[in-house]
Amino acid sequence: MSADDRRQRQKPNILMTGTPGTGKTTTSSLVADAIGLRHIDVSDLVRRRSLHDGWDEDFDCHVINEDLVCDELEDMMEEGGNIVDYHGCDFFPERWFDRVVVLQTNNSILYDRLTSRGYMGAKLINNIECEIFQVLLDEARTSYAEDIVISLQSDSVEDISNNVTVLTEWITNWRPSSRST
Repeated sequence: MSADDRRQRQKPNILMTGTPGTGKTTTSSLVADAIGLRHIDVSDLVRRRSLHDGWDEDFDCHVINEDLVCDELEDMMEEGGNIVDYHGCDFFPERWFDRVVVLQTNNSILYDRLTSRGYMGAKLINNIECEIFQVLLDEARTSYAEDIVISLQSDSVEDISNNVTVLTEWITNWRPSSRST
């Protein structure tokens, strides 16, 4: 998919990324429902379609096969109108996205969210450190054009509501010939 292909899409593609527990799935679902886009939860897709190379006992999760995931998503991404929800972002082709959203959450709030999900040990520590050091924001800024990457705070229901408004307004104003507005 070239830049010309991106301009031919009638609806934008958005990557929603951030540390687990920052509200990616909630925000993605709300935006998708509000504006009529397809929400693609990559973790769920990996489980349903067996797009993984096994199980990581230390982090209690699947080891995704990035090539299989990209192959699975290619046709959908060419069509446009997708919100891709995943905590990693550096393996997706840059050409797929018109906006990359990094959700961030205060560390104490994130800690509470993750422990309520049963995160502990290395998995908990690793995710909290990722947020402290803004690993996913740096990854997004390194992997995608600066003008399409934004960071949104996601500490509360009010933040999520505001983020949904910001994103639905951006989608409404998006035009195929423009990557950012």
